[in-house]
Amino acid sequence: KMPASIPEADRRHRASAAFSLSFLSLVFSVTAFSSSYWCEGTRKVAKPFCKGDTKGDLCIRFNSPDGNGSQGVQYIWETGDDKFVEKKFHAGIWYSCEEMINEEGEKCRSFISLTPASDRGVLWLSIVAELLYVILLLIGNILMSVEICYYSSVIDGLKINAFSAVVTVLAGLLGMVAHMMYTTVFQMTVNLGPEDWRPHTWDYGWSYG
Repeated sequence: KMPASIPEADRRHRASAAFSLSFLSLVFSVTAFSSSYWCEGTRKVAKPFCKGDTKGDLCIRFNSPDGNGSQGVQYIWETGDDKFVEKKFHAGIWYSCEEMINEEGEKCRSFISLTPASDRGVLWLSIVAELLYVILLLIGNILMSVEICYYSSVIDGLKINAFSAVVTVLAGLLGMVAHMMYTTVFQMTVNLGPEDWRPHTWDYGWSYG
């Protein structure tokens, strides 16, 4: 009886470890899907004019303290790249947010509304593929939990394990396709999107992987 119980215990330990890893993958996938940190970067914008006693490097200064209220000719000290400031932004499937100049917080817009109309179909396909990816991961988790609690037959447990492995592999392929489609849409939005959104530099964020 002892030799027969050891493989069964080992099998349950392996199943528990696989379930734990798959569950973590599901949690991270759901978090990433709802996140707006798929891509991060900066956007170059012109500085606003300084108002009142506003000081600092985030606004354009005049050559007199009361420059905004004077009707005379005013001279701006900033020249070239000094007239611009880089605002940080981050974007995901659902939202794109960028920091405010001289204010706290962020301004967020729907990424779908920023996407060129010709590419929105690809974006929706990416969203559907990402949803299927999460659903398949959930199914894989359910199957692994059934395997842990299934005691009657080792063969049946192996069948469930094999099926959950196939589902998990399919989920990974769908997730990869969804990410590739989103990358294509994002690059097209960078090139053809609204002028007041196009980033100056960007890279992939923590939730893209």
